[in-house]
Amino acid sequence: MKRFRIRFYGRVQGVGFRYTAYHIAQGLSLTGWVKNEFDGAVLCEVQGDGAAIDEFLGKLNSSRYIRIDDMDIKELAPDKSERCFDIRG
Repeated sequence: MKRFRIRFYGRVQGVGFRYTAYHIAQGLSLTGWVKNEFDGAVLCEVQGDGAAIDEFLGKLNSSRYIRIDDMDIKELAPDKSERCFDIRG
């Protein structure tokens, strides 16, 4: 089980990024959350199997309207009490 905090930069707001992330995470049984930031970035924490997280990132990056130019990724300690993936804000 792995958990990452990822800050996405690029064309990531106003293009359905949070809803796309939510649906991809649900399909891969990942937990965490996603929210828009005031500076135009999107912040996400995602938790689950490492291969599923890689697939999550790949699917986000190949989504139709989303363009990820850069990501800041930080590994975190897993949150064993978390049960779902939410959209915040």
